[in-house]
Amino acid sequence: MTIYNYITLFTVVVLITLILIQTRGATLGAGLGGVGGEDINIERRGSEKTVHQITIFFVFVFCASLIMHVIA
Repeated sequence: MTIYNYITLFTVVVLITLILIQTRGATLGAGLGGVGGEDINIERRGSEKTVHQITIFFVFVFCASLIMHVIA
């Protein structure tokens, strides 16, 4: 396995974790697509905003590792 494989595997695990903790509803079902409460658009603040920004960073790292794996 190359270093790109390890980076990709690590980012996949981190992304899955980050996405699952970004639930918008009060229950796990609401986070996985179920109906949970009203659908109100609110601004992200505090730790929710930080988790969202970290998720975006890891998406870019994941895409870069895939591209580098194809090129190398």
